[in-house]
Amino acid sequence: MTTDANRPDPIQPPDAEARALAQSLLTLGHAALAWTDPDTGTPGISRITFARDPAEGLLTLLSALAHHHRALKANPDCALMLGEVGGKGDPMTHPRLMIRTQAAFIAPEDPAHPAIRARWLDRNPKAQIYIDLPDFSFVRLTPVSALLNGGFARAFRLTPNDL
Repeated sequence: MTTDANRPDPIQPPDAEARALAQSLLTLGHAALAWTDPDTGTPGISRITFARDPAEGLLTLLSALAHHHRALKANPDCALMLGEVGGKGDPMTHPRLMIRTQAAFIAPEDPAHPAIRARWLDRNPKAQIYIDLPDFSFVRLTPVSALLNGGFARAFRLTPNDL
């Protein structure tokens, strides 16, 4: 793929180092979630607690009181951004991972729910105070595609299998 007739596409296929960096970013515990407002069709973004569950893949726990909960119910297309800006240097040189995903709500009666709940509490023990409130739902975020920016001149297209 080229960006114009004279310049090759700067985004590379992933190598083992890029896959390892992407997988390390998946352990951060939080992410920015981009969604589409069902009333206006405009984009919105929220910070969410995030986990890479060994059995269920990418998960979050959302309250129905949050606007992004209603947005994902109306349109499951969303995106995540994971990364931390270090204490020094240009923020644009720090690694970040953008993942296009499809959201699917996990019903409380789903046979996987008890195990998901237990693993979530292992990672997030403070969630004990709200995890069982009736407005909270687990949401599976199934990757569609991803883009890893590993720093200057280090951009990679990733597939769900790379994650």
